Amino acid sequence: MASSEEDGTVEEKENNNKKRTKSALTTAWLTFYNIAMTAGWLVLAMAMLRFYIKKGTHKGLYRSIARTLKFFQTFALVEVGHCAIGIVRTSVIVTGVQVCSRIFMVWFVASSIRQIQNEESVILFLVVWTVTEITRYSYYTFKLLNHLPYFVKWARYNFFIVLYPLGVIGELLSIYAALPFVRRSGMYSMRLPNKYNVSFDYYYCLIIVMLSYIPRKETICLEPTFFELLQTSFSYKTHLTLKGVS
Repeated sequence: MASSEEDGTVEEKENNNKKRTKSALTTAWLTFYNIAMTAGWLVLAMAMLRFYIKKGTHKGLYRSIARTLKFFQTFALVEVGHCAIGIVRTSVIVTGVQVCSRIFMVWFVASSIRQIQNEESVILFLVVWTVTEITRYSYYTFKLLNHLPYFVKWARYNFFIVLYPLGVIGELLSIYAALPFVRRSGMYSMRLPNKYNVSFDYYYCLIIVMLSYIPRKETICLEPTFFELLQTSFSYKTHLTLKGVS
């Protein structure tokens, strides 16, 4: 009987050790990933600032940083994997929609249609993304290290209130600016007849993408981040207010 209990205790200890090792490896990987992404977006920010100081204009800015932007934004697909294997407790669908919408903007709108790369709207969403991601990834990094500075936490729960709508405006205006060229050129479109017997019009695809930005009951569930952050921000400010009163 005692031997059985000892065996159970040993097995329990081994399981606990495995869990601790797994948790440590997960934390180490997530910390490395968030540091790398923070550094990547900081590199983008410095490149944009350096370009503007040197040239004195935003024209040509997107083209100068396009390769770096495509790499780091596409690398964010790793976050979908994090959700899928359960090391981050966030919906795979929500994360997938958010990451893929960004990748779509980079690869199939801004990078593919050079005619819009000098539009102010492109620079707008690019600056918004950069500030947002530096704030977000640095927040996750410090939180994983159990050392979260007040300013980083404050920025995380306040910047988005302005940045979220500005980013949406920049993306929508960029797609809108691309529509005339897409319609004239027929890019990414397939006309009948063809050997695949399939018709596709990228012009109308972009219009559908624009319409998907309209908040509706069906789509809000796919984009809860803004509303979750808004609720958390309100709770955080209420906590600070009550703390100040007491």
